[in-house]
Amino acid sequence: MTHPPRHLPDPHHPRLTRAVDGLDQTGAARTIRVVEERPLTIYLNAQEIVTAMTIGDYPEYLALGFLRNQGMLRADDDVISVEYDDDLEVVVVRTTRQTSYEEKVKKKTRTSGCAVGTVFGDMMEGLEGLTLPAAETRTSWLYALAREINTMPSLYLEAGAIHGTVLCARDKVLVYMEDVGRHNAVDKIAGYMFRHDVAGADKILYTTGRLTSEMVIKTAQMGIPVLASRSGFTAWGVEIARQVGLTLIGRMRGQRFICLSGAERLVRDADLTAVPEEDRKHRRKGAEA
Repeated sequence: MTHPPRHLPDPHHPRLTRAVDGLDQTGAARTIRVVEERPLTIYLNAQEIVTAMTIGDYPEYLALGFLRNQGMLRADDDVISVEYDDDLEVVVVRTTRQTSYEEKVKKKTRTSGCAVGTVFGDMMEGLEGLTLPAAETRTSWLYALAREINTMPSLYLEAGAIHGTVLCARDKVLVYMEDVGRHNAVDKIAGYMFRHDVAGADKILYTTGRLTSEMVIKTAQMGIPVLASRSGFTAWGVEIARQVGLTLIGRMRGQRFICLSGAERLVRDADLTAVPEEDRKHRRKGAEA
């Protein structure tokens, strides 16, 4: 299968950041760029599902990925249309199959904060009987990805206060999404994969966010066998990763990382003497965790 063109962040998109005047610690005037934050209401057919706070790019991917990761869309669902109204800040996903969720789900506002739980249902339901493919991962791929991702143009380097999530194939970046909430960024990746029928079995998911239980669950539901992050772990995240056979790698910085699940699937082929340490300007929040 031929993949769609790579999706990369546009740090100079006029709608994603704005200039704000302020004073620094010395009292001198400064103008900096800050990320935008706006509501996006997601509908599934006639049912209003959730309002997410997001930077506003790729609303169709965000809606599809959110519904898919919440179990409201099945892999075999026929999506008739994804309609986005920029003025109303609403996206409507329509399917041929009337889902059972319209009568059960209650609308919920999803803030931009990182600790956002599922809208309804059991988070573990989608993992029943799931075992991910035992994908071999080379450390040379991980170092190459970290180096490229940390230095490519991004909203983080432009304005900060944002998370990034990257879909990779071996040592190649395929899709890079950013958002104020790390779950939004992951959902955009999931929506991209759903929309373009991209399989996860040979992919790596890289995130700047913490490796929590929900991040691990979403990665597993997307069929991706490797999850890597600059940040640290939670105990339940590690437990679930081991349960489903997910290779879980955290605290990636320079030459260092730690693998708490799937270490037997790592091929340590990288020459560490050739791996440079990170420039401080490229270190994201959480890298010291």
